[in-house]
Amino acid sequence: MLQTGQTIDLSVPLKIVQDDAERAVTLGELLAGRPAIVSVYMKNNTPGCDRQINSLVAHAAEFDRLGYTLVALSRDTCGSHRKYAVKKSVPFILASDPDDVFARAADAIVEKSMYGRTYEGPARSAFVLARDGRVLAVVPKVDTKDHAAQLRAVLAEL
Repeated sequence: MLQTGQTIDLSVPLKIVQDDAERAVTLGELLAGRPAIVSVYMKNNTPGCDRQINSLVAHAAEFDRLGYTLVALSRDTCGSHRKYAVKKSVPFILASDPDDVFARAADAIVEKSMYGRTYEGPARSAFVLARDGRVLAVVPKVDTKDHAAQLRAVLAEL
């Protein structure tokens, strides 16, 4: 997993949903205006991920006031994200990364297991990124119940 001070590839392609519109961007384009918090979750409409997103929704305005673009990223399609954004009243960017391009660029692919089956997937983690792609902070393991508090603590140390 990338560590503080390392740089992520800004050419990482993503499809995003923002303000009910879909578009293709690069990670660099997302970081062009201000630093970002990229929170990785697994799947829309699952209990742990819903708690993670609910925590971010409740505190999105605070992160905006602090000067950060908030991005929640999963393998879900943009179509799924559009429905999810409406259902959860998501005021921030939802990014679709079905091929784990961001997770690979962040060196955050981990071995997982479910029902006795082992597979690889993105770590449920968060990255605070500077506009130049430099990693300002990493949350290697997200607390789904209070992810916003976890991020606030990390930002307070910057």
